[in-house]
Amino acid sequence: MTDALAETAPTPTEEVQAERPIWPAMVRGWRRRCPNCGTGPMLKGYLKVRDSCPVCEQALHHHRADDGPPYLTLLVVGHIIGPAMLWFFVAYEPDPYTFMAIFMVAATAMSLWFLPRLKGMLVAIQWATRMGGFGQGDAPSDVSR
Repeated sequence: MTDALAETAPTPTEEVQAERPIWPAMVRGWRRRCPNCGTGPMLKGYLKVRDSCPVCEQALHHHRADDGPPYLTLLVVGHIIGPAMLWFFVAYEPDPYTFMAIFMVAATAMSLWFLPRLKGMLVAIQWATRMGGFGQGDAPSDVSR
């Protein structure tokens, strides 16, 4: 009986990690803010993720967003633009050049708007789930609000 208790009890050398709720982190990432504190900017420029948060010093260089944000952007924009194109074409039967001009501009604008927000959200999900090095005690203060 004592052997079973000894196996389940944490040892004093194990680091107790604070819980990182995923939904608040996702909202902070969508706002392009640090997933830890929510106040510092996550992005430097349009898509470059900062190495660390200037407010709480949370290391952000561990992210591995890679091809995820463009894929999600294409998925979201395609699911919005596709039905809109079908509806517009059936309702108004526009000139092909007008049709292309309207929807090429709309798709480009939506893609440019969604891409940094989805990248911030993806980095925040990685931070909240401690993926790819985001859980190795790299923050001086793990705020977790």
